[in-house]
Amino acid sequence: MNKRAGIGFYIFLAVFVFIVMFPFIWVFLTSIKPVGEIFSSFRWFTPNPGIDSYEAALTNRPLLRYMLNSFIVSGLTTILALTFASFTAYAVTRLPIRGKGLVLGLVLAASMFPQIAIISPIFNLVTDLGLRNSYIGLVIPYITISLPLAIWILATFFKKIPFELEESAKLDGASPFQTFRKVIFPLAAPGVFTTGIIVFIAAWNEYLFALTINSDDIWRTVPVGISMYQSQYSIPWGDISAATVIVTIPIVLLVLFFQRRIVSGLTSGSVKE
Repeated sequence: MNKRAGIGFYIFLAVFVFIVMFPFIWVFLTSIKPVGEIFSSFRWFTPNPGIDSYEAALTNRPLLRYMLNSFIVSGLTTILALTFASFTAYAVTRLPIRGKGLVLGLVLAASMFPQIAIISPIFNLVTDLGLRNSYIGLVIPYITISLPLAIWILATFFKKIPFELEESAKLDGASPFQTFRKVIFPLAAPGVFTTGIIVFIAAWNEYLFALTINSDDIWRTVPVGISMYQSQYSIPWGDISAATVIVTIPIVLLVLFFQRRIVSGLTSGSVKE
């Protein structure tokens, strides 16, 4: 007989959600305060809410251009990372290749390198190729940091697919590529989708490479663009808070819209038959 959750559970859940959401709630409340109240008081709610900070965030800096740059770079990074990671994960998990564990170990080790350790060679490479202040110039380093993680995550999903399905496809005369395209990839779609969301958000939030490679304001992405709101003598926290809310909403909507697929991907293969 199933027991209903007690009042203590709901209190704990409410407190937990509040703690998790507190930074975003505080940023939102700051964004609707008049500039004079942001520094003069620590009240949660203002008696005079307004959208002046949102207007300033959209006019003082090309925020919409920053968002467009982030969408293009993150989208290209996600598509390329999933394409290469899918083939690589399939090869190391489903094909008879020696040293699979070593390959996956090296892939995981590559993802552990801090960005600051590889920024110099990446910067020199992008500069020599003439790709600074361009989308491709950011996609290249983003692939280097997202591809190992995508391979490792997809490999765990591909391992959980029964090998009997692949053997049946081979008996029907399917080639390895046909087996991957028609059997393995569709079954691993929830995991691929979840990996894509993770890669997209990671590329959207990346700061160091974007700051170093794209120095022209028109090519900056969201994290770098928001950091440029500060002036020499003051920091416009109202504008920064409003810009943060604006650029966070698309990501939140993306996750909420695809939450069922994300949960399906995260729980895929967790139940044994």
